[in-house]
Amino acid sequence: MTIRVLLVDDQALLRQAFRTLLETADDLTVVGEAPDGTEALALTRELRPDVVVMDIRMPGMDGLTATSEICADPGLAATRILVLTTYETDEHVAQALRAGASGFIGKGIGAKELLDAVRTIAEGDTLLSPAATRSLVARFLATPHDAPAQHSELLAGLTPREREMVALVATGLSNQEIAERMVVSPFTVRAHVQRAMTKLQARDRAQLVVIAYQTGLARAAPEAGTRQPGATPQERSPGST
Repeated sequence: MTIRVLLVDDQALLRQAFRTLLETADDLTVVGEAPDGTEALALTRELRPDVVVMDIRMPGMDGLTATSEICADPGLAATRILVLTTYETDEHVAQALRAGASGFIGKGIGAKELLDAVRTIAEGDTLLSPAATRSLVARFLATPHDAPAQHSELLAGLTPREREMVALVATGLSNQEIAERMVVSPFTVRAHVQRAMTKLQARDRAQLVVIAYQTGLARAAPEAGTRQPGATPQERSPGST
């Protein structure tokens, strides 16, 4: 299956560079480009891409607002947002996840890593760059105004095993890593995670991580070198699941 990508960045040269890179892969194709959030929203509704690679700082409607608008549209539920920006700040990471983005990486990422990041997001997994640490996610998402009562109520509907799986997902473990830890098959892990996502009304694994922190299911304070969601001890490549 070919993954359809929409590129959003106010710099034409960067859009061209990303297009050239993405189209070197047989399984990726760029279906459109937008210089700002307003056009990105319109093109997403028109073209229905699988992944939108979204810059943050743009004239007019910025990338975070556009991400929020896209993710709030039920008709675009199948579209995933990969935020690609120079500004890997704590608050931008938090805002991107709150808006519904499935991934957040810096523009300094390598060519292969970008291709794998797009594939990862298209598969419904979540991806945070090495700079987007778990401590920052916890600090900015586990706040009263971000913890709607419905999430706490929905959490009560999870089985003990589903709660355990969600907590492990929030630590950044892949399905394979969770399976090894729990001594079950990756298929079993995926099934539990998918059921938890349905019960918690999470659109993808990124939102599952958000809910885990919001509800207090994930609280552990990381130490130096602790992994963030989406990475392994060797800073797992974006293509891992």
